[in-house]
Amino acid sequence: MRLNSFLLSLACIIVILAGLKAANAVVVPFLLATFIAIIISPIIDMLEKVKIPRVISFVLVTICFIVILAIIGNVAVSTMLDFLAQLPEFLKRFEKMIALWNDKINQTEFSQFVNFDPALINGIDTSGVIATTSGIVKKTSSIMGMWALILLLVAFMLFETSVMKDKVAYMDKKNPAARIYVHTFISNLKKYLLVKTIISFATGLFIGIGLWYLGTPYAVLWGIVAFILNYIPTIGSIVSAVPAVFVSLLTGDTIDTIWVVAIYVVANTVFGTIIEPRLVGEELGISTITVLFSLLLWGYVLGLGGLFLAVPLTMSIQIALKINPRTEPIAVILSNKVE
Repeated sequence: MRLNSFLLSLACIIVILAGLKAANAVVVPFLLATFIAIIISPIIDMLEKVKIPRVISFVLVTICFIVILAIIGNVAVSTMLDFLAQLPEFLKRFEKMIALWNDKINQTEFSQFVNFDPALINGIDTSGVIATTSGIVKKTSSIMGMWALILLLVAFMLFETSVMKDKVAYMDKKNPAARIYVHTFISNLKKYLLVKTIISFATGLFIGIGLWYLGTPYAVLWGIVAFILNYIPTIGSIVSAVPAVFVSLLTGDTIDTIWVVAIYVVANTVFGTIIEPRLVGEELGISTITVLFSLLLWGYVLGLGGLFLAVPLTMSIQIALKINPRTEPIAVILSNKVE
């Protein structure tokens, strides 16, 4: 009997994941909007507590969010296009640097162990960068369209928060236990998403200011990239460092590059390893293997958006499992500790 129940549950999960994968073009914007609304809603509640009408609070927060997003998007896109325009020059410098290293190695006793193939250096297609740039420009309209949809969804979700409170209050009368589950789930998810956003912003700000102080080109862009990719655990912090280190290596000296690497290491160690776990709390932590598996699973199901949504989705599932005594053992398996 238990085996049949398990197989039925497994089949349902597979069907749900297949449905999500087929509808990822709709699911990803909806999930992004949901998590953004969860992050922003406490600000509306705070303004309402200081006697600002909810409608006015909603309008103010929505306008501020749109303005901030527009500023960040404008800076990121313009800087990215400028960087891509300069990328062929960076690649030429890279070719010269590799050739220089090859000559130096050939003059040492290590030449028999390490040998760079010149064909690989000459095979770098710098003209392909132009195609990449034009491709990004063409996709800008579709990206803006997706974010317009997300903003619209966020606005409707924020407007519905007051109605949601009434629904939870009604649930409290009909089923107090269910109300406790819902309240615990929402509050824990809010806590995680808010802390993650603050930590990501602090990480991006620290990296951006640090690189600007060192004189690294496109420091603002690398700070924004660090902020965005910090939502992808482990992999995101590594990927965000690659372009900044690459540019520093080509435009500065070895010492500058070491300092750039040090800034990324310090930022991710202090904010990601030390501060974030303390703010989130160990009870909301998930194990490293769970994080890696969630990246693979949600990345496959939802594409690139799934990498950003992997941990929030897995955290949501863990919280939902944890507040139900019957499914709590599964939540323990996903967590990073046993209470």
